Amino acid sequence: MHASSVPTSVRPLLKWAGGKRQLLPALRQYYPARFERYIEPFVGSGAVFFDLFSLGRLDGVPARLTDVNVDLVGTYRSVRDRTDDVMRALAQLDLDHRRDGDTCYYQVRDRRFNPLRQAVMADGPHAALEAYPVELAAMFIYLNRTGFNGLFRLNRSGQFNVPVGRYADPRICDPEHLRAVAAAFRRSRVEIDFSPFDATLADAGRGDFVYCDPPYAPLSPTASFAHYTAGGFGAADQLRLRDAIVAACARGAIVVESNSSAPVIEDAYRSAAAKRVQLKVDRVPARRAINSRASARGPVDELIIANVRPTPPALVLPKAKMKKVESIRPARARLRTA
Repeated sequence: MHASSVPTSVRPLLKWAGGKRQLLPALRQYYPARFERYIEPFVGSGAVFFDLFSLGRLDGVPARLTDVNVDLVGTYRSVRDRTDDVMRALAQLDLDHRRDGDTCYYQVRDRRFNPLRQAVMADGPHAALEAYPVELAAMFIYLNRTGFNGLFRLNRSGQFNVPVGRYADPRICDPEHLRAVAAAFRRSRVEIDFSPFDATLADAGRGDFVYCDPPYAPLSPTASFAHYTAGGFGAADQLRLRDAIVAACARGAIVVESNSSAPVIEDAYRSAAAKRVQLKVDRVPARRAINSRASARGPVDELIIANVRPTPPALVLPKAKMKKVESIRPARARLRTA
């Protein structure tokens, strides 16, 4: 990949619970030097996808982005395929919100988004994606930009129930950003699919780089924000994910996962099966941002679980020492692909 092919930096379209922008400096140390395909089974905000894209690491490399959140997949496809239509609908929502504020939010959520969403979902997720309306995609982006902490949460009836956030001047419609995201998604070798994580991981093997960002295991009984679908993501799902990752590693895939530092996660990835495929658990400091109490949003440890070892960031050395640095680069490259 040549420096001349590096595209303009593109940030994620959506705010997302557990979004990884703050963790990117740590995650970059786990990016393999080379890979033939990129796979992200819990795409969410796509922070790692957009980071790889902005770094030019996806030039000529196929990418498969999947999720089981129909609204997320439907919105991303709408932005990719009907950019101008989404932009027009979002611009109108922007005007309505500036005029009516919180009243607009609840009218959109309760009288427009939830009823239309329920009608679209009536025949199942695959049919919903085929007919996902531009209006629904625009409302999804609007609710994301103006709802509490960018959460997407469904109650057990499948109704979106996140309250309005406290934003003085939310940036609802940003045409330049929307077009940049659409251009990244329109790369000929990017697939955006509705698929459960185990089906996506079952296809991963040698030459693939997989990044998994599942709903985090809660650190306490009241800390879970895993209801991105009506069914949630529980302890049994975390273990199914562990088994799917182990199997992908055994087939030769490079896999990196981020998760909470809950004891159940540490124990799961210190199993004999995980050790056999060289999965290791590293702790990294992060900041937990989705808590109703501001005092509880402080630094916490998160886990990066991977079958590749991190490469420290390059040191900036005086020019006189540059030749010595160049002499060790081949060995460092081998370490990154181990």
